[in-house]
Amino acid sequence: MDHSNSKPKIKDRLMGFFRKCVRVWHVLKKPTREEVMTVAKVSAIGIIAIGFVGFLISIVMKFLLPR
Repeated sequence: MDHSNSKPKIKDRLMGFFRKCVRVWHVLKKPTREEVMTVAKVSAIGIIAIGFVGFLISIVMKFLLPR
């Protein structure tokens, strides 16, 4: 029986994963202060927007559902 098409061994799979991680590591760069501030602003806007939508839903539900 020919096993040439069998799944790669765990060691080969781990080595392949390690090589991919090293390749990504070499491409990475430290973000500039401007990039960090932009991400922080966008994240804050998103959190505020989601909170506002949740608040509106709670207000609407409070008035629509009688107790």
